[in-house]
Amino acid sequence: MSLVQDRHIHYFFEAVRLGSVRAAADALDVAPSAVSRHIAQLEHELSAALLERHRRGVKPTEAGERVLDYYRQRMAQQEVLLDSLQALRGLQSGTLVLASGEGFMDALAGTLARFSERYPRIELRVNIAGSNEVIRQVVEDEAHLGLVFNPANDPKIRAHVLHAQPVRVIVAPGHPLAREPGAISLQGLDRHSLALPGAAYGIRQILTHAEHQLGVVLTPTLTCNTLAMLKRYAVEGGVTLLPAFVAEQELAEGSLVALPLLHEVFARPEAQLITRLGRQLSVGASRLLGMLAQEVGAFGGSAR
Repeated sequence: MSLVQDRHIHYFFEAVRLGSVRAAADALDVAPSAVSRHIAQLEHELSAALLERHRRGVKPTEAGERVLDYYRQRMAQQEVLLDSLQALRGLQSGTLVLASGEGFMDALAGTLARFSERYPRIELRVNIAGSNEVIRQVVEDEAHLGLVFNPANDPKIRAHVLHAQPVRVIVAPGHPLAREPGAISLQGLDRHSLALPGAAYGIRQILTHAEHQLGVVLTPTLTCNTLAMLKRYAVEGGVTLLPAFVAEQELAEGSLVALPLLHEVFARPEAQLITRLGRQLSVGASRLLGMLAQEVGAFGGSAR
């Protein structure tokens, strides 16, 4: 493609990424008419409609998705090329983006610190997000790597590490549930003060699936988008549902205990380290991937 077409595609990409022609124009510091003109020229040159315009913004057509895939792959290849040229000169620099669920950060903070100590010229950015958003950032090349709990199946992602992480009932040692013999049943769990993460979290998606299977609907006392609050709520006498690695420190200290859930659906979730399928990683990203893979593989539970 020519340099002119590259500019057309860049304007098209920004319109899709930001959801509207006006938002793209603001980001590019040009008039909306300029963005529309570049997109129209690209559609003319490719003889294909690339955008569907709606009242709330724009979204790509099937042809537009293919153009976006081409653009993302090209930008990723350019990044790898520049990285390899830096490596030839004995330099390791650039920016790496890791999209991650909040629950991984306590367990992996040491790994990220060691990576930064080893490669001080590489800027490491961490985006904390729910499971669906982590996958989106990886698929759309906004993040090089993703750490996600129980992601939905997506043909565009590759899982480098899969590690079983059952969901547990998390309570303080003195809570009545801690004295229950055997596994805890889902039915009636909300008779206690129950705190749950929002719908974007993999934990809540697992719970919703279990509720549908069992014909149960749980009503939480507290819903929030931070796992730190859920753990603190449990320490203060409430109940929450988390994989054990999220509360590793509190479990080791004895301020919380993890109890098994009776239903099989809670035993199957996995922690996954993912990249976009087919993405060639830079040297720095490959090394970070290797370090994270070792740590995720060492999480408690049974690896596979």
